[in-house]
Order: sequence, then structure tokens, then C-alpha cells
Amino acid sequence: MAHPVLTVESRDSISKKAQVNLLPCRIHHDGNVDPIDTYWKPEEDQNQTKTAYLRGRKLQSKAVKLPKGYYGTVVEKSEPKKPEESSNDQEMTEVIEIHDDSDDQIETGAMQGKATFDELMIWNHESLADSSEDPYLRGMEEWISFAEQIHSYPSKNSSEE
Repeated sequence: MAHPVLTVESRDSISKKAQVNLLPCRIHHDGNVDPIDTYWKPEEDQNQTKTAYLRGRKLQSKAVKLPKGYYGTVVEKSEPKKPEESSNDQEMTEVIEIHDDSDDQIETGAMQGKATFDELMIWNHESLADSSEDPYLRGMEEWISFAEQIHSYPSKNSSEE
């Protein structure tokens, strides 16, 4: 079975900014937690390092900015938009039917952008997260490096070597 194909709406249509926190824990709760101040009160020191306590465990964090030209989007699954029908009767359209005898149907879905962000707060137990130990931070750095490599063009100097 093929993986579903997802569409995400454009960043231009999302005006809300989010502060994203990546915590090293699992919370078995799905719902509102009001008021949040009862559970989550990060304090910032002079080095822009944040410290918080969650259920007696000390967590520390520092903001990790996404590189220039990158942004993140908080998305939520939604119903796919139907293609808009043309109201112009003069427009000529050609209908092409493709019959596929295989049993594999491509599942499509839609993601609706809720907010954008340009930095992450990556939290770690007792100390600041670094890319040598934190799999999320290391993964983000590796994926950005990989994306830059596959989307770059070789320079004239590199092809002569």
C-alpha cells in the first residue's frame, strides 16, 4: 500500500506565530490543561537560557533558530479542498480518464497550517541540549544540511577539480 500524499497550504495564508517547545518526556493526556501556569513556568536567565521544572524534574533550554530561508509550520489534518469548478462556460476543458488496474490507490489528505515558527525551544534534562547527544537537534541539522546539498548547484570551480 502506498503512503498517503499530503498537501499543505501556503505559509502566506497563515498569520499566527507559534512558540514551539520540544520536551524530553511523554505526557499521556489529550486535551486542555487550563490554566497552564500551574504546570509550566520557565524562567530566563541573563544568558537567554530557560529553566523550568516539570513534575520535579529540572529542564533547561535555549532557543535554536532555524537557518535563514527556513521556517516551520504547525499543521492539523483537515479535509482536502475540492477543485474549484470553473464558472466560465466559454473555457474549453479536456477530460482525460486514466484507468489503473492495480489495487493500490493513492490516498490523499490535506494539512491546514495553524501557525508558523522560526525558532524551537529544545529542552533537555539538567543541561542544555547539544547536537552530539540530542537526536532531534542532530536530525534537524542533518536534514537541513542534506536539503542544501540536494538543492544546490555545482559551481564552475568544483566541476573542474
